[in-house]
Amino acid sequence: MTIDFRLARRPLLVLLVAGAAACSSGTNQTATAAQPASVTSAPSPATGATSAVAGATPVIDPGDGGNYRPELVAADFVDVIDNPYLPFPDGATWRYEGTSDGEPEIIEVMVTGERTEILGISATVVRDTVTIGGKLVEDTYDWYAQDKDGNVWYLGEDVKDYEDGKVVSTAGSWRAGVDGALPGIVMPGEPQAGAAYRQEYLAGEAEDMMAVLDAGSGLAVGDQTYDDVIRTRDWTPLEPDVVEEKAYAAGVGKISERKTVGGDGFAELVATSLTR
Repeated sequence: MTIDFRLARRPLLVLLVAGAAACSSGTNQTATAAQPASVTSAPSPATGATSAVAGATPVIDPGDGGNYRPELVAADFVDVIDNPYLPFPDGATWRYEGTSDGEPEIIEVMVTGERTEILGISATVVRDTVTIGGKLVEDTYDWYAQDKDGNVWYLGEDVKDYEDGKVVSTAGSWRAGVDGALPGIVMPGEPQAGAAYRQEYLAGEAEDMMAVLDAGSGLAVGDQTYDDVIRTRDWTPLEPDVVEEKAYAAGVGKISERKTVGGDGFAELVATSLTR
């Protein structure tokens, strides 16, 4: 989830009315870029696609009026994910350390080298594990793909939440084309400050959004200083009282995340297999 957006190079996304049928893997899909919306402190409430929490004041307005339906063309996607702000080469790893509501937190991310087909697109499989207080609390497999314009699309996730070593929930899991789930952009090919995007959509399960705050700035994280960074604000109407900010560095990917509203927590990159 991402940062400064220079109007995603008109990717392969088209907005259709919400009443249209949901995507399916057997559909002939077409796509052109969604129109990013500007970031506002208190946008008017979106309808339809963001109606899961009635009465919640949106922190991010994706600008689609609740009428969101991207359709993707498999032929418009490439086999690698080399967007400089969110690169996912096979075998790459990242380790983040921080706290979650006062307890030590470790997040480990690995590009597995495996692929899965979604909507006819060969997606990269990325594993993400979260440990809090020394105990595994989440083990997720995320599915991503990049189009020819460099936009990185989020195609779904398989979530398992743990307590005392046992799976207690799979809430938040979704797969594009199944039960009305729709893909979204997690990193545009050309980030532009002020743009906003839906990263995913499955009503009541997956409704994350992001807005780019700025791009091209410098940022120190731990003992490292990064020169080309984009920062994003991340929010979901499913947790309307929680807001996060994330930072991504060119050639590295995500370097930090921090709750700014609705809790106390942060995570910073401490190690990666990628070299700048």
